[in-house]
Amino acid sequence: MRGLEEEFIPSTPGKFKDKTYYSGNRQFHRCFASTSTMFLWALFLLALTASYLSFQSFINSGTRYLSSTWGSLHWEKQVRDSAQIHRVNGMSVLVTGAAGFVGSHVSIALKKRGDGVVGIDNFNNYYDPSLKKARKNLLNLQNVYLIEGDINDVHLISKLFDIVAFTHVMHLAAQAGVRYAMENPKSYVHSNIAGLVTLLEACKNANPQPAIVWASSSSVYGLNEKVPFSESDRTDQPASLYAATKKAGEEITHTYNHIYGLSITGLRFFTVYGPWGRPDMAYFSFTRNILQGKSITIYRGKNRVDLARDFTYIDDIVKGCVGSLDTAGKSTGSGGKKRAPAMFRIFNLGNTSPVTVPMMVAMLEKHLKVKAKKHVLDMPGNGDVPFTHANISLAQKELGYKPTTNLQTGLGKFVRWYLSYYGYSQEKSMKE
Repeated sequence: MRGLEEEFIPSTPGKFKDKTYYSGNRQFHRCFASTSTMFLWALFLLALTASYLSFQSFINSGTRYLSSTWGSLHWEKQVRDSAQIHRVNGMSVLVTGAAGFVGSHVSIALKKRGDGVVGIDNFNNYYDPSLKKARKNLLNLQNVYLIEGDINDVHLISKLFDIVAFTHVMHLAAQAGVRYAMENPKSYVHSNIAGLVTLLEACKNANPQPAIVWASSSSVYGLNEKVPFSESDRTDQPASLYAATKKAGEEITHTYNHIYGLSITGLRFFTVYGPWGRPDMAYFSFTRNILQGKSITIYRGKNRVDLARDFTYIDDIVKGCVGSLDTAGKSTGSGGKKRAPAMFRIFNLGNTSPVTVPMMVAMLEKHLKVKAKKHVLDMPGNGDVPFTHANISLAQKELGYKPTTNLQTGLGKFVRWYLSYYGYSQEKSMKE
């Protein structure tokens, strides 16, 4: 009885507590406390997970910044390392269009002799970008750092000049091709004029200013009929938009030379050919079509006169480019201010031995051991000129330029490269 009384004795005076109720309530509180604890733990784990993911994202983005993106610390180190000079009296050269035909060859030649080289190329799709990627691999083997970017990117170009005090610029980036200008004229203005101005602006603001060598073109001679073409000849009658943009480039560079003291050398290339060449060039596309059993179109000029070109082998062009860099005088300005007159030069780089297109095709047939299926047409009004022929006496005198490879020999080297690169065996090519 006492036990029951004890169960009903109030725990607090004036209050009465039911033991059964209290026991159930205590279990409820325990359950609620347990649920709250679990909820808090869940929140804690959720917050911890979120913090970890945020931290991991920060680490990953930091790693990307340090290792890959342009402007990152690792990127800057790669640029500086590639620009490092490894010979006495060497130069540090920014090569634009470095994944291109001439650009890749010049970059490798400079790097092999110990000069610092940094390349830039936008890898556009004017022709198969995979060929440019393959050239990039060649540059990688020579430790030439190649940046994928556009010369119209002001911030990128400015950053490069902030990182490296380039002694020279080899400007080879351009929208090439005479006929393509009829399809995409804006690309020529973008690359050949706007891009050139962007680069010249960076050069004139640099301290010290670099000396500039750049690729003009034999196409500037346009409708000129006086042969061979000399640097003093008229160049005010361009036959194509491509030629007009190259002529404009010559006038623009002269302006920057005159106002800002930039040392500038322009090179008028004459039909460059050879291994790793441009697929849009006639000798390249003829080779492809002949091997595939397709017909090739050979154009002829007025009165059925065969077209002729002053074909110049790539190794000879490289010698002219390097010679131009070696003999370039220093720029005379600083931060855009001219102190004295600076060097301004223009040279023809050709082979001096024009060959007709039918003769070139016959040489290809001999090397490929395959007969071409020919389709002869009159030349359309697409900007092509009937012939080119270089007078190289000025380049011989000033640069020591002397081409040594004739077309027969050069095409043989090209064909061997082509068969190897595209996986043809001589037996296979003979059957096709």
